[in-house]
Amino acid sequence: MGDRGWGGLEFCGADRTFADMGFIYDKLVRPALFTLDPEVAHERGVQAMALLGSVALLRRALEAWTQLPAVRMRPIECFGLRFPNVVGLAAGFDKDGVAWRGAAALGFGHVEVGTVTLLRQPGNDRPRMFRYPEQEAVINHMGFNNEGAEAVARRLARQIPAGARRIPLGINLGKSRAAPLDKAVQDYLGSFELLADHADYLVINVSSPNTPDLRRLQEEPWLRELLPALANANRARVAAGKPRRPLLLKIAPDLDFCQIDAALAVIAEFGLDGVIATNTTLARPGPFATVNQAGGLSGRPLRRRSTEIINYLARATSGKLPIIGSGGITDVASAGEKLDAGATLVQVYTGMIYRGPFFARDLARGLAARQDLIFGF
Repeated sequence: MGDRGWGGLEFCGADRTFADMGFIYDKLVRPALFTLDPEVAHERGVQAMALLGSVALLRRALEAWTQLPAVRMRPIECFGLRFPNVVGLAAGFDKDGVAWRGAAALGFGHVEVGTVTLLRQPGNDRPRMFRYPEQEAVINHMGFNNEGAEAVARRLARQIPAGARRIPLGINLGKSRAAPLDKAVQDYLGSFELLADHADYLVINVSSPNTPDLRRLQEEPWLRELLPALANANRARVAAGKPRRPLLLKIAPDLDFCQIDAALAVIAEFGLDGVIATNTTLARPGPFATVNQAGGLSGRPLRRRSTEIINYLARATSGKLPIIGSGGITDVASAGEKLDAGATLVQVYTGMIYRGPFFARDLARGLAARQDLIFGF
């Protein structure tokens, strides 16, 4: 019997090479990165992924190496898009759209860039990212640091256009810190107008805990202003002969079920295409009860709550609303439970910090093998 791989898969040939790479990451690369400030390590990772994406020959060779074998390749159709596998890179890693092509080469089935705001902004003061290795968790207080929608639009305009990419590219939109709540609609609309041409889908992020008052936009009165404005802008694109872009809402894990019901009612009324569940949490479960650090908690401690919300969303909508599940995915089991709860796709970020750059590739293969076992392929 071969070496055991991710999710119980056996490694041989190329898989053995990836097993060796995983060993190298665990024993050499991650310890070295973890000696750095977390945000500095993050920046190094983005730079490396951007470099990979810029070298076409290397990128294509790695894509061929990391993609699912043909026998297991069953693309997923979701809100009018085709995803080569269920595993995506969540917003927060590639804030400015510089590294997504490299992420595609590492085995991700979609990438979400951002969060992008209309105005360029530096984010909150450093330090603002904190690792908790024993819990495979991170607390971040980043505050939507990004170059702004215009700069990101210019960059993406020079790259592969929407509709011609090997994987879908999502763009996550947030409110500029300088925009008061009563100007939030105009702020999101400004980003939408600049970025919609370059996105395969767009995410309305009203759930980050790191911008003052942003989460109030999840409340029904605010959603009833924001969502129809964006839906109308999407219809205006169609009237102008441009393609409609799927719109998704990203929600917090700290909402109660009554608040989720209210959000779902607005989503249904204005025809949004899906939900991302969930963002980071302000809760401090278990060992985090004594941690006095502002910001959103992600990673393994979020696993149970995000799955509960996915399950609730799926039941409340009779499985008719596509859900992208995110929060606490560290292995095939934690990703599989999101799919079992009702998610169509999953996204990872913190898990990649602890499991390495080939996490998506291993996870996609493990989930494909799991599906084979469940459905008898």
